[in-house]
Amino acid sequence: MSGIPHDHYEPKTGLERWLDERLPIVRLIYDTIMIPTPKNLNWMWIWGIVLAFCLVLQIVTGIVLAMHYTPHVDLAFASVEHIMRNVNAGHMLRYLHANGASLFFLAVYIHIFRGLYYGSYKSPREITWIIGMLIYLAMMATAFMGYVLPWGQMSFWGATVITGLFGAIPWIGDALQTWLLGGPAVDNPTLNRFFSLHYLLPFIIAALVVLHIWAFHTTGNSNPAGIEVRRKSKEEAEKDTLPFWPYFVIKDLFALAVVLVVFFAIVGFMPNYLGHPDNYIEANPLVTPEHIVPEWYFLPFYAILRAFTNDVWVVQAASWITGGLIDAKFFGVLAMFGSIIVMLLVPWLDTSSVRSGRYRPMFKWWYAFLVIDFIVLMWAGAMPAEPPYSTIALIGSAYWFGYFLIVLPLLGVIEKPLSQPETIEEDFIAHVAGTNKTPAE
Repeated sequence: MSGIPHDHYEPKTGLERWLDERLPIVRLIYDTIMIPTPKNLNWMWIWGIVLAFCLVLQIVTGIVLAMHYTPHVDLAFASVEHIMRNVNAGHMLRYLHANGASLFFLAVYIHIFRGLYYGSYKSPREITWIIGMLIYLAMMATAFMGYVLPWGQMSFWGATVITGLFGAIPWIGDALQTWLLGGPAVDNPTLNRFFSLHYLLPFIIAALVVLHIWAFHTTGNSNPAGIEVRRKSKEEAEKDTLPFWPYFVIKDLFALAVVLVVFFAIVGFMPNYLGHPDNYIEANPLVTPEHIVPEWYFLPFYAILRAFTNDVWVVQAASWITGGLIDAKFFGVLAMFGSIIVMLLVPWLDTSSVRSGRYRPMFKWWYAFLVIDFIVLMWAGAMPAEPPYSTIALIGSAYWFGYFLIVLPLLGVIEKPLSQPETIEEDFIAHVAGTNKTPAE
């Protein structure tokens, strides 16, 4: 647990002492739910419980759906229709699973951008951030493989396009693509291994989530002010913190209830709104859809992938320097994965000594543009790969990399931050209790 002084579990009865000496699970649960938590956490800190709910929902509904699904190219589409029409509550299970993935990614994007604004990645929480990004990568892989399973038109051709990217890697691309597909093209071996991995990866995600929770319980929660809890004495720590139970648990459960009202309204009244109609047509390798579009949560990175064509000067320069080794397709692959890697490296790219964006006036503007840029890239990824959408995607991609590789390092040098409160207690009084004692902003 964190180094914040607080009361630890003390067994009172003989049975409790007997169990605690052999399996201290009660102690673990107590110290977890009673961990001192910065009292100034705002509503942006509620998305953790939404993510936990989504993970449990996806695993439970996924296990039940797997009982009725047949991973074979001749039977997969029909088995999904069987689930929808014949299995008791099968349509609801599938809609919960499909829309649960969307809620999962919506929550994780808000969670990530909250971390980027409040500097939750800064020392000593670099490992927490890295584990979180590994969870995100595992989520993307799981969602991609799950999207292939219904074996509709968009499933088949989406798998064909994305797996084809690995073939662009010099020297090992063809072998890697064949290994991934289980053959020369997307076919039954591909569906079988994607089904197997789609079933396995959520449990790996669950293990990473445990590590993620362990990591931030070790270092303590970040908070909107970016100030550490005072640890010299229990009395000081109690002024900066509150027990996680009941204060933050009740707050999180209330927020989860509000989110679930909206979620179940979508599942009940518009469950296919975020899906693509072509995926209700059985996969046909001989008919290519007019416009191949991935799920909405992949669109920003899909836009980056398509933005770098042979007409872009940086692609031409890379091709000339490498003697044609890096072409437009391979450069797009590098850019797509690189756009995620720069987020992974942000603890070292951000050179500012101030954690929270609340006290960084220049940072606020650049960060706001980053959020807008992400939304614009999402829109551009859903559009055809032609002007003006390709130009917009290229500009958006340039800003994405420019923010992490140029803006953040420079801001730490040129930006003059505002004064910060001395303690979490002071920030809490100013922003939550609503007194006139306000730190400069």
